[in-house]
Amino acid sequence: MPSPAPAPRNETAASPRPRVLVVDDELGVRESLRLLLSDEFELCFAETGEAALESARTEAPDAILLDIVLPGIDGLSTLERLRTSHPRTPVIMLTASGTLKTAVRAIKLGAWDFIQKPFEIEELRVVLGHATRTVRLEREVEDLRSQVGRRYHLGSLIGGSPPMQAVFRSVERVAPLPTTVLVTGESGTGKELIARALHHQSPRDQRPFVALNCAAIPANLIESEIFGHERGAFTGAESRKPGQFELAHQGTLFLDEIGELELPVQAKLLRVLETSEFMRVGGTKPVRVDVRIVAATNRDLETMVEDNAFRADLFYRLNVVAIHLPPLRDRREDLPLLLRHFAAAKSRTLGMPERTFSPAAIDLLVRHRWPGTVRELENLIERLHILSAEGPILPDELPQSIREPRRSVLPATSSAAEIPIRSPAETDQSLSDAVDDFERTIIETALNDCSYNQTRTADRLRTTRRILKYRMDKLGIRER
Repeated sequence: MPSPAPAPRNETAASPRPRVLVVDDELGVRESLRLLLSDEFELCFAETGEAALESARTEAPDAILLDIVLPGIDGLSTLERLRTSHPRTPVIMLTASGTLKTAVRAIKLGAWDFIQKPFEIEELRVVLGHATRTVRLEREVEDLRSQVGRRYHLGSLIGGSPPMQAVFRSVERVAPLPTTVLVTGESGTGKELIARALHHQSPRDQRPFVALNCAAIPANLIESEIFGHERGAFTGAESRKPGQFELAHQGTLFLDEIGELELPVQAKLLRVLETSEFMRVGGTKPVRVDVRIVAATNRDLETMVEDNAFRADLFYRLNVVAIHLPPLRDRREDLPLLLRHFAAAKSRTLGMPERTFSPAAIDLLVRHRWPGTVRELENLIERLHILSAEGPILPDELPQSIREPRRSVLPATSSAAEIPIRSPAETDQSLSDAVDDFERTIIETALNDCSYNQTRTADRLRTTRRILKYRMDKLGIRER
């Protein structure tokens, strides 16, 4: 088991410099690093592998500079022990030019990076700065997760980026209130986690939390599912069945994918929001409930209102407080934190050692657009834990879609296969606008090829009709 983290150091408050443990048996190297780095880093030193293990335990460094050639246990053996006792502390190997193969082996054992002697001091500063900033951010987020987990029960929804901090603040403000909340965001961003956070931080936290996916219930059954039915209300209704509103009495009802509700059901839902009463299917007496509503959607409800596909009065009732969850591609700085979180979670679930990622693999993951957002990332990490070899995950173990992203999702026979790609610099566009324009062109071309039949178009684009409709709404593509 890793050693427990020591108590917070008082000197951290007085000195915000990152702490670096230097492990080298050469006095000249230690003194050189002291002179060159002490203005930016707080340094502590060890001359042997055994001393390094003890210093790592007592000093809690933000990063470790470790020489490969040491008296006693060598640098690689020390590295292996450090990865066990301090798996989250980045270790940067110092190697002489004749031991380059050993340094590569060290990377496979989990070293953060390696630097050859004689080293360039600016290179060393950059590597140390990156490593210490990363580990400090991870520690801050761990603290945040601990607080948020206790206070908001956000589970896997973590992030230190400004958009996610804004989400956490919104949850904190609105959770204790009975206000209706609309959570928006793409599929896979964690909307249900927000709903559960709102519930558990509210005075209703000891009462039921009931979740209903409106898109998963057939249209002819959704009314009975939400409001319940009386015995004999329709063929097969052999007994009274309470609906989701009754089950959530005095608690929270989470209506996911609310944009999929048909207009007649929307009207009945509006009445419940206005009067706190409803009628079971086949019933004659109103049923009164006390329920807080949290709704979620990945669709643009305002556009649906304009297209008469969603009731304006219901939209305004639901949209009292809106919380938008950004997709992963809009908060890429959270990716290293999520990688670490899911790797730890999957290792516990699967009973396997926690995996790390090589810098090159992390670079590819950061560049990926993550169309499935956080859910896609979580599933990828589980797959890598099961299928990849031991040691840090390398680029060639990532899916081809991440290593070699396709420029077009259309088959070569499509008339959109040769859509010209222009860089944002050529058009004075932002990257986001350029990507939207390219995606709009692909979808419009496919729609035209399929005579605007959305089912055939979705098949052509290898997606679902619902996702196609969502992308059309987001990009302002009108149905013909």
